[in-house]
Amino acid sequence: MKTLNSLLAAMAVCAAGLATTAQADDTFASLTYGQTSDKVRKSGLLQRNTDQLNADSIIDKEGTWGVRLGQMNEQGRYYMTYDNASGDHNGLKLRQENLLGSYDLFYPVGDTTKLFGGASLGVTKLTQASPGASRDTDYGYAIGLQGGVIQQLTDNASVELGYRYLRSNASVEVSPHDAPKVGSMRLTSSAQTYLAANYKF
Repeated sequence: MKTLNSLLAAMAVCAAGLATTAQADDTFASLTYGQTSDKVRKSGLLQRNTDQLNADSIIDKEGTWGVRLGQMNEQGRYYMTYDNASGDHNGLKLRQENLLGSYDLFYPVGDTTKLFGGASLGVTKLTQASPGASRDTDYGYAIGLQGGVIQQLTDNASVELGYRYLRSNASVEVSPHDAPKVGSMRLTSSAQTYLAANYKF
């Protein structure tokens, strides 16, 4: 049920974006690269079985690639984002994938520079793919805020530096092959600093 509710929320975000982008002026696409750090909560069982494990270190300042597509005008922009990050620590490996619908407002601070700030809503997919353990995947909501600065290079091209913070609830189990479950992990939040290259069509 949690997966279905998350997917329905993402579809609602997409529908809202499509409805509002009809009023926007220009289509744009972006490539992003940054660093993501996650806060991961261990279950009591996993805490007892892996006493020294710092779950927050599994995805900690890991490289993140992403793509975006949306529409923008002088006041703001609507866009969809897909990005992913993965990491491992002490034999545990996680992968986080985000599909987000976002809206930003612009605040010009010069002829070619503007600040932006906005909100995002969508779905996070969390995958546990640790060596020696059965693979497990879960979907959860993703909701958060982002902000940063955009520098226009040409009429169609710009670069931006941004920061995004998301809350989530995706959870995965850790079960060694042919052995009982040793616990579970839940993604509570993620923070990303990123650079983006934008091109307006």
